[in-house]
Amino acid sequence: MDWSWDRAWEIAPELFTRGLAVTLQATLGGAVLAFTLGLALALLLRSRRPWVRLPVRGFVEVVRSTPLLAQLFILYYVFPSTFGITMSALTTGIVGLGVHYATYTAEVYRSGIDGVPRGQWEAAVALNLPRFRTWTGVILPQAIRRVLPALGNYLIGIFKESPQLALITVVDVLGLARILAAEDFRYLEPLTLAGLFFLVIAIPSSILVRRLERRLEHG
Repeated sequence: MDWSWDRAWEIAPELFTRGLAVTLQATLGGAVLAFTLGLALALLLRSRRPWVRLPVRGFVEVVRSTPLLAQLFILYYVFPSTFGITMSALTTGIVGLGVHYATYTAEVYRSGIDGVPRGQWEAAVALNLPRFRTWTGVILPQAIRRVLPALGNYLIGIFKESPQLALITVVDVLGLARILAAEDFRYLEPLTLAGLFFLVIAIPSSILVRRLERRLEHG
């Protein structure tokens, strides 16, 4: 099958507007949820109370040990009939991506917190800072700064996982490419354009993450 520039120019506007909007909504929404919930999970995992720490640890291990596709299926098809919880397909996708990746970012935050020098904790105690002030003003700013490159990598991961939302009828760039291809059975142009879209977003993002990591390493 030969490449057709006419076909490519015809489908490109719809592919990169309608499909782009859905992909970015799923990516950014999932990332915000993953980064905020991940931090909450990391803090709960540090609890000295077993009745808090152990259930959270169990939740993290279960989510990390099951495929994202299975979790999306349960959220979209099982929850409405079993628990009466109904969400739109896109909202379900955002929740699925966010919760799935939150269990990974929780470990990233944990390592960042553990990497804060002991002297910082001791200084907070010496200054008689309240516990909340110690965490929000001393520990978390340093911990988050340390883990920014890792969080950036997970953002890219969420972006690349967004096509899996097709399972629950979310039409992102790749899903729209398949629909457009089925109209005339020309798959070359739409799928190539969709692949280029992911490359154009993912490669510069990866470069920025590496530069950020080097900058943080050198102070």
